[in-house]
Amino acid sequence: MSNKTLSGVIAAIATPIDDTGAPDLTRVIKLARFLLDNGCDGLNVLGTTGEATSFALAERQAVMDAYKANGLPLSRLMVGTGAAAAADAVALTRHAAALGFGGALVLPPFYYKGVPDDGLVAYIDAIVTATADRPIPLYLYHYPAMSGLPWTIPLIKRLLELHPSRIVGLKDSSGDMDYARAAAALSKDFAVFPSTEACLLEARGGTFAGCISATANLNPDLCARAWGAGDAAALDAAVAIRRLFEGKPLVSGVKALLAHIHGDPALARMKPPLAPLPAADRTAVAAGYDAVRARRVA
Repeated sequence: MSNKTLSGVIAAIATPIDDTGAPDLTRVIKLARFLLDNGCDGLNVLGTTGEATSFALAERQAVMDAYKANGLPLSRLMVGTGAAAAADAVALTRHAAALGFGGALVLPPFYYKGVPDDGLVAYIDAIVTATADRPIPLYLYHYPAMSGLPWTIPLIKRLLELHPSRIVGLKDSSGDMDYARAAAALSKDFAVFPSTEACLLEARGGTFAGCISATANLNPDLCARAWGAGDAAALDAAVAIRRLFEGKPLVSGVKALLAHIHGDPALARMKPPLAPLPAADRTAVAAGYDAVRARRVA
C-alpha cells in the first residue's frame, strides 16, 4: 500500500470509555463516523489522545476489531501499535495488518531511556519481519516529551535505508518545525505529519503530507477548509480553538470539549492515570469554543 494513501487532515481520535474503564465501542464508532463525515481525511486511532498506552493489549485489539466490524474505511486509518515490549508491538501491528488498516503508527519502546540506535533499529526490525507477510505501512511516532526517546534524523535515515518500502512516514509531536522539515527533506516519498493544524497552509505547499492533530476532534470542518481550499480565516479559527488548551492538559481537555460539543457527558471520561479536566477549566474551554464558533461565519 502506498504512503500516498494517508494525507490531509487526520484527527488523533479520542477513545470514549464506559463506566468500567473499558473502551466504549459504541461511542468509539459514533465519534469516528462523525469525524470522517465532517472534514477528516483520516483518523489516527489509539494514539496519545486515544490513551492507547493506558489500555491492555486485548482492549486495543478490541477497538481495532470494532472499526473493522462496523465497516469503517480502514484504508483511511492509521492505528497506534507501539509498546514498551517489542512482542506487544509486534502483536498489535500484526493485528492491524490482518484487519487492513492503512498504516501502523509506532512509538519507540518508551521505558528505557538513552538506548542506542542499534536497539531501536532492532525493535523496528522485529516489527518489519513479523509483518512481512502483510506489509502494513509503518509511520514513526516522534513524541520525545512523552516517550523520552526521539526518532532522530540520522536514525530515520538509517531506517529508510534498511526498510525503504515499509517506513513511509512520521507523526511529529515535538512541536519543532525545523525537525519536521528536516525529516520531510529526507525523501519526497516520506510523509511527515506535524501534530498541529497550524501547519496546514505550509502542508498545502507540499512540505508536509498534512497534520495529525488532537484538536481536529473539535474543528474538523475548519481544518478541512484550510487544507482543501487554503481558507486562512478557517485556519485562524481552528488554531484559536487549539489555543484554548494552552496551559491545560490536552487529552482531558479534548474529551471535555467533545462532551460539550456532542452534549454527551460520558465523552469526558478518562482512563487512569489521566484525570478529567477540572470544572473551572471545562467551563472556560467550552465558553472559549462557543465564542470562536459564534465569530466564525459559515
